Amino acid sequence: MMHRMLRVDHAGEYGANRIYAGQMAVLGRSRTGPLIQQMWDQERKHLAKFNEILAENRVRPTALLPLWNLAGFVLGASTALLGKEGAMACTVAVEESISEHYNSQIRALMESDPERYTELLQVIKEFRDDEMDHHDIGLEHDAESLPGYWLLKNAIQLGCKAAIYASQRI
Repeated sequence: MMHRMLRVDHAGEYGANRIYAGQMAVLGRSRTGPLIQQMWDQERKHLAKFNEILAENRVRPTALLPLWNLAGFVLGASTALLGKEGAMACTVAVEESISEHYNSQIRALMESDPERYTELLQVIKEFRDDEMDHHDIGLEHDAESLPGYWLLKNAIQLGCKAAIYASQRI
């Protein structure tokens, strides 16, 4: 269970980094650039921490990282091409999915052995809170005003669920 959990968390943070890289490639010099950069900086810290945790626990990353590298960047850049609202809609969708996933992991660790997983629980809770902040920032910056927002959000979240499923196993 622990290896699958760490593998998918690392993959999710890796993918989030690539999404923000794609958004910055398109919107980095716009007024929205500093906001995206701020969120990306937090995601970089998350990824660095999961790189450390994977090494400490001798967990291999998912074999799908090359796919998440390309898919994340393309998702970030393509939604940013829709403008600030598109980038923020993507952020809302992804961060909501990640937050829900982290919440399910917190529940599983609490049911399993909370004392054994104290440090990991603290990391996951902190990162979940950061993801929810990013989600809220997206909403505050007009994500829902994008035409077709609900369709885009649901499509991205379906992709997130598929990525989570695959990354746990491959």
